Amino acid sequence: MVSRVISVDTFDFVIFGGTGDLARRKLLPALYQRDRAGQIVGDTRIIATARANLDAAGYRKLAREAIEGFVKPSERDDAGIEAFLQRLSYLSVDAMGDGGWKDLAATLKGAQDRIRVFYLATSPDFFGVISSKLGANGLVTPATRVVIEKPVGKSFKSATVVNDAVGKVFTEQQIYRIDHYLGKETVQNLMALRFANALFEPIWNAAHIDHVQITVAETIGVEGRGGYYDTAGAVRDMVQNHILQLLCLVAMEPPSALDADAVRDEKLKILKSLKPIDERNVNALTVRGQYDAGASADGAVPGYLEEIGKPSSQTETFVAIKAEVENWRWAGTPFYLRSGKRLAERMSEIVVSFRPIPHSIFDSSAGQIIANQLVIRLQPDEGVKLQIMIKDPGPGGMRLRSVPLDMSFADAFGVRNPDAYERLVMDVVRGNPTLFMRRDEVEAAWHWIDPIIEAWGQSAAPPKAYRAGTWGPSAAVALIERDGRTWHEDGAG
Repeated sequence: MVSRVISVDTFDFVIFGGTGDLARRKLLPALYQRDRAGQIVGDTRIIATARANLDAAGYRKLAREAIEGFVKPSERDDAGIEAFLQRLSYLSVDAMGDGGWKDLAATLKGAQDRIRVFYLATSPDFFGVISSKLGANGLVTPATRVVIEKPVGKSFKSATVVNDAVGKVFTEQQIYRIDHYLGKETVQNLMALRFANALFEPIWNAAHIDHVQITVAETIGVEGRGGYYDTAGAVRDMVQNHILQLLCLVAMEPPSALDADAVRDEKLKILKSLKPIDERNVNALTVRGQYDAGASADGAVPGYLEEIGKPSSQTETFVAIKAEVENWRWAGTPFYLRSGKRLAERMSEIVVSFRPIPHSIFDSSAGQIIANQLVIRLQPDEGVKLQIMIKDPGPGGMRLRSVPLDMSFADAFGVRNPDAYERLVMDVVRGNPTLFMRRDEVEAAWHWIDPIIEAWGQSAAPPKAYRAGTWGPSAAVALIERDGRTWHEDGAG
């Protein structure tokens, strides 16, 4: 089966932070893949900027190394790489000063009518300054879009500052707040499963669904990002954006159409319906942890404090939350959220656990009847698995067993599964903001998260320790088992 590729209009793509980790790991490989697939056409230009003193040849060397380092050998060819590199140029631009801005203006002069994308692959501290300089140098046209990465602020107050600064230069329709989880194929299929099938939507409510689990687990530690991570923590780094966006897609009402504002309106309603968690209930509904030294597949690994080089820290590297959506559809159905570093397995998944059957007609010899589960895997192998009960084949009476109806996208369709950034970058060029966060979504998420962080700050209790290579602190197990439920662990079944 061959996936359909629709080319986009010619565009200029300017990367601020063009020598940084995000550009090398994600943006350049994504743009290369789209160029290789024939989606990027004409004299489209990719212009990288940073403070480093490089020329075009030096940057193309960096880009080639990035493609060879982060694109599978089977998806690389010398002719394709060389063709892509010819689209690249480099300018030394000081984002916080005046150097290089006239050169950027001269490079873009005469192309005011074509689509122009500014991708701010920088620290969020630079978003406002860069936006201001883009405006002051006359670089913002009606066909301009700006992409900003998470985190948008570290609280509601700081997010408002960032949004105000960017919003002084760009209209809300020009601002694309990117969350790469929303570009994953499985997340897109969650929309299809819910709204293109009569099977699920009639039972997608508290009457039929017992609970929902959302897990984003990493085996890695802070990986050299200790300075950033120690000011953020798991709840800011993962829950406020990735996990809450996934919760919204699971819980939202059907939008009137697959239209950007229609979808985002429904997500906003969910964020505003979340039961508040603050100093009154934070201990009952949340667990925060911090990893100690332990082991991974590669051997012994240090603890968090050793990695960041500090004697103490209150920053959480693990968080578990029992969230509730207070509306008619979901009243009484908890959403268990979990994310952490140095866990037992790299895994991102959504588990929808249906209620048990109301009455069994089978006698005890048939075996235990296990409630149905819909498992939506985001990584490492994207796919959907529906756990159902069937009769064990063969003679000798009725014996029941739980089996998965399992669909791996790679196996089912036989096509390459594009990286999330490939889809999202092309959506920016097309001017389709459906998979990007609107300002009111970002701020509503902070409204819910801020009281949790504040309540933790008022507590004298430190994050609960857990050994690297495990599934987090035992208190996270107790959080869900108090309700008679248990965490789904894919590796265990």
